[in-house]
Amino acid sequence: MTQESQALPVTQHLAKSRKLWWTRTIAGLCIVLCWVLGTFPAVLPPVKRSPEVAAVSLPRSAGRQLHSLQQPQESAPQRGQRPQREPQVQEPPFPQDSRRPRYGRGPAPDGNIDRDEYPQWEIDQSFQHDVFTFVRVQFDSYGRGGSFGGWSNDYPDCDLNFSYRLQELTSLQVDPNGKVLRLTDPALFDYPFVFMSNLQQIALSEPEILALRRYLLNGGFLLADDFWTPTAWRHISGVMREVLPGREPVELDYSHPIFHLIYDLPAIPRIPSIRAWQQGHTFEYWHGDPEGDEDPHFMGYFDDAGRLIAVFCYNNDVGDGFEREGENHEYFEKYSVQVSYPLGINIVMYALTH
Repeated sequence: MTQESQALPVTQHLAKSRKLWWTRTIAGLCIVLCWVLGTFPAVLPPVKRSPEVAAVSLPRSAGRQLHSLQQPQESAPQRGQRPQREPQVQEPPFPQDSRRPRYGRGPAPDGNIDRDEYPQWEIDQSFQHDVFTFVRVQFDSYGRGGSFGGWSNDYPDCDLNFSYRLQELTSLQVDPNGKVLRLTDPALFDYPFVFMSNLQQIALSEPEILALRRYLLNGGFLLADDFWTPTAWRHISGVMREVLPGREPVELDYSHPIFHLIYDLPAIPRIPSIRAWQQGHTFEYWHGDPEGDEDPHFMGYFDDAGRLIAVFCYNNDVGDGFEREGENHEYFEKYSVQVSYPLGINIVMYALTH
């Protein structure tokens, strides 16, 4: 048992560990069920049947077919075997009647959120206490860090839109409301997955550093997004050296499962913000000098058992693909549908099952 684990009361640690274990077990069963039923056509070939039946029963966008429907029936790979693919992204199977983008307008000036602006759904009563909840971490920033939105960058549209798509496209039961917590909130340990955005000038207190260390080394997973330039990464990695002393980040290459687990991405993904994209760029130059490195990087941290406990999306704005899906249809089709949502679903499923 680690020193961090001993810092928690034994009964509290065991209870929270059991809750994380049950959440991961349920998520794993969901993936197995989806694999058996063929819910994820990006991974499994369609059941052998006529092209006409397959075209009717597998939803797709008007005028655009999933690659799996274009393969000759006799060449379909066997179950469990990775199919041969063209260098393009398999689209998530957005239902025909929900292909139009859904969106909100962000919080009101008083900070309240009008839930009528966002999709809502009911949770199965038998899963009331076993739902996936998208938890955003609230943190402080120094200097001009808050001028780009600080911890609330892309909030709440990012959180609520992604929660809806996760509910829609997977068999997970997902909390429609999500949560915002500080790292020192004891409730943090009730949730196996947390999200942080806009970290380029993050400032954590000593209690927050200790809390994040305990969380990550006791089964939690962190996805950190939307920071640009080597200057930002040097600062963030410096903070993480305090959080996880003695552990260095490892760059995840294209072979890592987060790029293939459910949806098979054709390359290391890059998602620019809608603002950069509208200016004709794939890099957010207003954050500073790229120092000759504008490539996307996915930096991972691992525990002693080799478990991936944190992913940092460097030179990327995955959350804008969630937040902005209702603002521009071309951006929605190019980045939300083909990159942000597939990657987000892959990472959540990987976090809950590994």
